[in-house]
Order: sequence, then structure tokens, then C-alpha cells
Amino acid sequence: MTLLPATMKAVVTTGHGGYDRLHHCEVPVPGLRTGEVLLQVLAAGVNNTDVNLRVGWYSSTGDHDGDGDGDGDGGWRGASPFPLIQGADCCGRVVAVHTSVDAALIGRRALVRSCMRVDGFASMDTVWLGSDLDGAFAEYVRVPAGEVFPVECDWSDVELATIPCAYATAENMLRRAQLSHGERVVVTGASGGVGSAAVQLAARRGAFVIAVASAEKLEAVKALGAHQVVDRSTDVLAAIGADTVDLVIDNVAGPGFTTTLGLLRRGGRYVTSGAIAGHTVTLDLRTLYLRDITLIGTTAWDEPVFGDVVSYVQRSELRPVVAGVFPLHEIARAQEQFLRKQHVGNFVLVPEPG
Repeated sequence: MTLLPATMKAVVTTGHGGYDRLHHCEVPVPGLRTGEVLLQVLAAGVNNTDVNLRVGWYSSTGDHDGDGDGDGDGGWRGASPFPLIQGADCCGRVVAVHTSVDAALIGRRALVRSCMRVDGFASMDTVWLGSDLDGAFAEYVRVPAGEVFPVECDWSDVELATIPCAYATAENMLRRAQLSHGERVVVTGASGGVGSAAVQLAARRGAFVIAVASAEKLEAVKALGAHQVVDRSTDVLAAIGADTVDLVIDNVAGPGFTTTLGLLRRGGRYVTSGAIAGHTVTLDLRTLYLRDITLIGTTAWDEPVFGDVVSYVQRSELRPVVAGVFPLHEIARAQEQFLRKQHVGNFVLVPEPG
């Protein structure tokens, strides 16, 4: 039985705002309640959710450019429970379980499902690791046992930490949009965490993948499985062709939204789970109904999604894309780099030993 310390190092977010809201400090190691397990965090990914929550982006009155001057309540489900340990992406090792949980989990390396359904999968209500309950920016994290997915593979801890949020979000989008073998799919923002995951996952399904990214990232994106790459600064509609695409996977939105709809053939589908270039867009409803286009918004992950992604990892059907690694106490520097959007893939934080 592992002897657990009474305290741990964690990054505590004290409220909406800038990097000054991130405090690397000593806090108690959480105790376990019925049905819970404790994991030692081995590595934790950085993603848009962490930044968006801190700056209040999810609120209609919050900060929408990431500079930390927002004043909204900004949570997934209303007011965020500050102070909060953020971190939606967790690769960890189970070190303790409540007496109500099978002790065979102890010692297993695992990924944690970030998106948890409140009342089971019959409900769309969710709680999110690192947004609604304390997350992985710490040495230890407490989670429900049912959200822990042991992983047996030769990936490093850092590589595994790139998976939960980005890949499950992308897989959920493909599942909801029912992407089929042989269909043509456009992925915008293809160099980001969700975008690079979507390229791999769509190619895995046998689709013809067209990836849109900045010019300097196109070769890296093509190496992930894209069949065609398009410089986002060019005329994307001309490069791909109007009315030629079955599905658009778009987490960029902003001014390019109208263009992406123009790519879709009649009866095409558009799916989104984010809006990094701007959440307010212009939609001519005639385009929507005269062309029989389906718009799909996704947040809550469907039940099979996370287990499926873990199985793809264990069968070596995916590739991790690590943009950089930082010690946990350098979280502000990691998020600064993340917000520059000059990277391909995911940044990862690693708690310092001791």
C-alpha cells in the first residue's frame, strides 16, 4: 500500500482573470468518498478549456480574446467553483481506492474521462474534470472510479496526456456527424489539439481528409494522415471547391464560418465543439434550409467515445502529437505558448517529484 502524503503541490485558479490567478501552492491531498479513486498525476495536457474557463470565455459577458480581462461567470454550467484546480487532461496511476471500489485498480496507469455525465448517459447534463471539479494540475487527483480507463501500451505518460480532451472531443464530433468511409471531410484548425486529433481519427475511418492550417504547419498536418492540405490564408473555397464536401469539422468559426458552409454539398453536415476565431458568426438561413444542411453542436461525449479512443491508442491506431513539455509550476509559460498558436498538437505539464 502506497504511503500517501498529507499535502501536495497544485496550481489553484482563484477566479477569472490573467495569469496572476494561477497559484502554484501546497494544498491537502483529497480524501476519498464512496465510489472514488485517487490517482498520482503523471502528466496533464493543456487545452482551450483551461484557458477559456480562467478568462471567463464561456460567459456572454466574459473575456473572449484570452487576455484575462473578462468579468463573466464563465463556467460550463454557470458560475465556476473557484478556487479550483484546473486540468481536464489526466494521465495518472491509481494509488488508492475507496473501500467500495475494486482494489485491483491500484497500480494501474490510466486515463481519466474528462466529460462526466451527471445522471448517466440518459441525460445530457455533464460535469467536467478541471471545470466543475478539481482536475489534474496537481500531484494527485480524486475522480469517480467509473471515469478511470486503464491503459496498456508503450506510450510515455506525456504522450498519453495529449489524448483525453482533444481526441475524445474529436471522436465525439465524428460519431455525432456519422462520418463514413469514403466521404470527403474538411478539418479547420487542423494543427491544434482537437484538429490534429480529428485528422487522424477521420483518416482512421477511411475518409478523404482535407486539412486547413497555416502554411508553416501544412507538412506536419499532412504527416498525420491528411490527403490534402490547404493554407488557411488562401482562398479556401477555391482551393477545395464549393459544394464538394460531405462534412466540415470546424472549431475555428469566426469570419470563416460562411466559407466553410459554402464547401458543403447539398445535404452536408457541419459539426463544431468550439470557436477559437470567434463565437459570433453570420448565418443566412436560406443557405441552411435550401441546401438541407445539418448543423451539429457537441459538448457531452457519447458513452462509447472515450473507451473507443483508449482502444485505438492500445492498438497503435493513433499518434501522439506533443508540442512541448513544461513542469507544472511553469503553467503560465505553457499557456502563453499555447495562446500563440504557433504549435502543432498539445502542450503537457508534468508535476515535479517531491
